Amino acid sequence: MRKTVTFEISFGDCDPAGIVFYPNIFRWMDASFHSMLRVAGGHSTLCEKFGSVGLGLVDAAAQFKNTMRNDDALTIRVEIAEWSRRTLTLAYTGEVDGTTVFTGQEVRCLFKRTETGIVAGELAPLRDYLESFNV
Repeated sequence: MRKTVTFEISFGDCDPAGIVFYPNIFRWMDASFHSMLRVAGGHSTLCEKFGSVGLGLVDAAAQFKNTMRNDDALTIRVEIAEWSRRTLTLAYTGEVDGTTVFTGQEVRCLFKRTETGIVAGELAPLRDYLESFNV
């Protein structure tokens, strides 16, 4: 499963030096992930279908390769890089005009509420469901 999303960078996305403020990269990664889920009904629909409180983060990282500035068109490619029993790893590549400006990774879990608290649930049913969309 993969998705490509484009964001128009604005002045408000930048720091006083005129380059993108780094937390925005994590915001755009998250938005790209949620955009990818829309083909399957979106985050809320998937949570309801699988009895989950959310597809939440347990780890996130980014490597900043080049600057991004006001008026740049940022294209982000997100794909599911790896499935394990209870985690899903996503890989991100951000580009401006064909130049890689960042790469990133997220590890997410399908969190479920139990009598003892919130735990990471089994991902096999979610994987089968998402793969049925052939995206």
